Amino acid sequence: MKFIIMGKNIEVTDGLRSAVESKIGKLEKYFTEDTEVHVTLSVEKDRQKIEVTIPMKGNIIRSEQVSSDMYVSIDLVEEIIERQLKKYKTKLIDKKQASAFFKQEFVEKDYMEDEEVKIIRTKKFDIKPMYPEDACVQMELLGHSFFVFCNAETDQVNVVYKRKGNTYGLIEPEN
Repeated sequence: MKFIIMGKNIEVTDGLRSAVESKIGKLEKYFTEDTEVHVTLSVEKDRQKIEVTIPMKGNIIRSEQVSSDMYVSIDLVEEIIERQLKKYKTKLIDKKQASAFFKQEFVEKDYMEDEEVKIIRTKKFDIKPMYPEDACVQMELLGHSFFVFCNAETDQVNVVYKRKGNTYGLIEPEN
């Protein structure tokens, strides 16, 4: 695995780099050696955050963890990614898109699917063209954390969502 480690408001010391590479390096048993792992360490007040992103064709494996100690955050993020890999292994491999990123042993090993994704409810609604700001107002009126709408400016389906700190995000498709 190839590590790309960056720091925001924190210097990536040799100790932190070593901790990231040894802890997240345990995931090497799943990935090929040329798989890139993007790691961002950041500090905001007393929050020690690590974000790990592993881009693959057709999928992105990502986790972020926050604690008061960066080394605890590093431990937590590795456990989450390993759990994600085992949980979604069949979905990742069945698509054949991403199997080139994984070692053959991982592809061939069976893991118990303890939590299968099950859709238990389907909603249908009319999507009316509106501006992103209006979609945010509608989302707030409904009391939801996201809202799907047709963007009146682009005529494409978009999603607005609540972010931390009472801010909003907009998800648009790439052209």
